[in-house]
Amino acid sequence: MADALEQDQTHQTLQEVNTALENGMFVHVRRILQDMEPEDIAHLLEASPPKERQVLWQLTDPEEQGEILDELSEDVKDGIVSQMEPEKLAAVTEGMESDDVAYVLRSLSDERYQEVLAQMDATDRHRIEKALAYPEETAGGMMSTDFITIRGDVTADVVLRYLRMKGELPEATDALYVVNEQEKLIGHLSLSALITTQPDIEIREVMEDADEAIPVDMDDSEIANLFERRNWVSAPVVDANNHLVGRITIDDVVDIIREDAEHSMMSMAGLDDDEDTFAPVMKSARRRSIWLGVNVLAALAAASVSNMFEETLAQMASIAVLMTIVPSMGGVAGNQTVALVIRGLAVGHIGDSNTRWLLSKEARVGLINGILWAAIIGGVVVVWKGNIVLGAIIAGAMLTNLFMAGVAGVTIPILLKKYNIDPALAGGMALTTITDIVGLSVFLGLATIFLI
Repeated sequence: MADALEQDQTHQTLQEVNTALENGMFVHVRRILQDMEPEDIAHLLEASPPKERQVLWQLTDPEEQGEILDELSEDVKDGIVSQMEPEKLAAVTEGMESDDVAYVLRSLSDERYQEVLAQMDATDRHRIEKALAYPEETAGGMMSTDFITIRGDVTADVVLRYLRMKGELPEATDALYVVNEQEKLIGHLSLSALITTQPDIEIREVMEDADEAIPVDMDDSEIANLFERRNWVSAPVVDANNHLVGRITIDDVVDIIREDAEHSMMSMAGLDDDEDTFAPVMKSARRRSIWLGVNVLAALAAASVSNMFEETLAQMASIAVLMTIVPSMGGVAGNQTVALVIRGLAVGHIGDSNTRWLLSKEARVGLINGILWAAIIGGVVVVWKGNIVLGAIIAGAMLTNLFMAGVAGVTIPILLKKYNIDPALAGGMALTTITDIVGLSVFLGLATIFLI
């Protein structure tokens, strides 16, 4: 109910803004934007066509533009950033956390990236270069370098006075990190423990050991799984020598979870999860044509099987009528298994130790469903066409294809993952190709042997 209400309000705002823009009421639009939160403005920009988007961007408050850029999807963000001057871009990212600035700047060419860095002061330049030195989808690429460290040999009272002197804490701070003289992480102290500890107690006596720090090269999906299992609000990031180099907060992890969900959904259709809904026609057509080309090859492979049995199809019309049922059922059953396995791989439930058991289980599921639907479809065909042999043929093909769909539904995603190919992107297509070829081959092959 709350989501529906929020969507209605968003649509109303979008309609009001579009009407005001059409009538040249730019001052009114500016007032509307001033009353909106950065994330809501980002949503408004994503929901607007390119021309209106550029006008809206010019009307936003420059002091909020950095936060707005951080909330935008990658495709929309890149389109806006590409139109901004280096000094303007440097100005809007001032004061942002290093991981957020890295997200904004990562798509720039080396030349423009250097021009933007040249507009920053030495401190900001150093922290941004440090953040951009790590791959995007790793702990180093998503971590923030804004955190507070303390020593274990000071008292709680000293730490509290130090925090009061700083005046404010980094966003989403729930713990302080304890380091030694070499800046190696040795523990962490929660804020709740700090304020309930006697003033004269040393930190090393009340801190918790740092036994679950995140390696700087850990994959972002693994990080999301850790946060989910441990219920963390934030976590420290360390390099190979256990030096504290940053921290990751829950807001970054929520973004990863959302992006992974969008990636899986969009990849099933061969689309980029960050693709702009209102991208230019030629750009969208070019992206989608690549995936369509791959699917054409898969379709031609299945069609070549039908072509091998052209004489069979020409002699018996009933076979042509029924031939789509078997591959269709195999494709649906196989894609159910593929979706299950992809989710298991994503959350870390599937590994070498349980792959064989999972394969056996899905093969048995395919066999049971194969027997059930072979009997049902076979019976329907016998009643419909009055041909017992034809019913038996389609039943045999259905049983074979559903069994094969279960086996392929497990093995395809696991093999793709092993060779660093995205299962969400290629798994469904590969599975459908196999079930089409097997289903048609068995059905038409049996029909050729027993009917023609």
